[in-house]
Amino acid sequence: MGLKKKADKYHGILFMALFACAAFFIGQAQIMRELSFSPLIIGIVLGMAYANTLRSHLPSEWTPGIQYCSKRILRLGIILYGFRLTFQDVMAVGMAAIVVDLIIVTVTIIGGYWLGRAMKMDRDIAMLTSVGSGICGAAAVLGAEATLSTKPYKTAVAVATVVIFGTIAMFIYPVLYRSGALGLEPRAMGIYSGSTLHEVAHAVGAGNAMGEEIAGVAIIVKMIRVMLLVPVLIILGWWAASKTGKTDKGGKRKVAVPWFAFGFLAVIAFNSFNLLPVGLVNWINEFDTFLLTMAMCALGAETSFDKFKKAGAKPFVLAACLFAWLMGGGYLLARYLVPLLS
Repeated sequence: MGLKKKADKYHGILFMALFACAAFFIGQAQIMRELSFSPLIIGIVLGMAYANTLRSHLPSEWTPGIQYCSKRILRLGIILYGFRLTFQDVMAVGMAAIVVDLIIVTVTIIGGYWLGRAMKMDRDIAMLTSVGSGICGAAAVLGAEATLSTKPYKTAVAVATVVIFGTIAMFIYPVLYRSGALGLEPRAMGIYSGSTLHEVAHAVGAGNAMGEEIAGVAIIVKMIRVMLLVPVLIILGWWAASKTGKTDKGGKRKVAVPWFAFGFLAVIAFNSFNLLPVGLVNWINEFDTFLLTMAMCALGAETSFDKFKKAGAKPFVLAACLFAWLMGGGYLLARYLVPLLS
């Protein structure tokens, strides 16, 4: 690569870094904190704003740098996400939470995909929406996008659905709990919240609104769902290969192995030994959020509103159905299955 191309690429990366800085700055606003809108969500909105206004006025030579953020930096961000987890966290909440998470993730992804196909939706959008609803919102959509190699606008559509319904749920759960309508004790409510809320930020926001005890359980249960991203991405790699029918020179099916998923798992294992100071781990998590925000900005920068029109209303209908399942099905699991397994 010539010096000119390298410079243009770095310009694109720096441009996305500046967008990420802006997302962090906006995220400090009181209203953003109250809504628990993470910099990732703000980042994709800023990227889309750029894509639909200024994109044609900036050098096209910067595009490789923007795409680098949406692919390579994205994968690094997913790997470093493992510093938010330890295997000790998993053991702390017990078998009931793990079983509920497994049921929620499996039914949401498989059921959501087939419902989307029954609605004659785009295959990738149906899968991205289902993975985002089933695991951890935008971060899961990013991981699935990196495995499936989908078009950026499909990722943006899926992220939009999980943000909308996740935010609605974050406000509904505390109201239902405090009104006594759910009839769940704090631990069961924590499992219910952590296993069904879309984003980690949503679990944090809703949990804190319901009390420290519920928040602690909800966040750990939510992070177990994040860990399930690893096997899901591996399965997605095989699934994508079966759909495309690509083969290698030997005639064997070519599978896009999500190596970053194994890196994510390795980081969790390392973090479980508590070898790094808490302050350093916190810094890594902040830096990781910045990298993921850069990736979200880059994905948004590849998304124009006419592509949203192309996707239509079906992704939001699917997300609404999955939202109803998460609230209803998750409640039944927390109300009746959790006591049996505790």
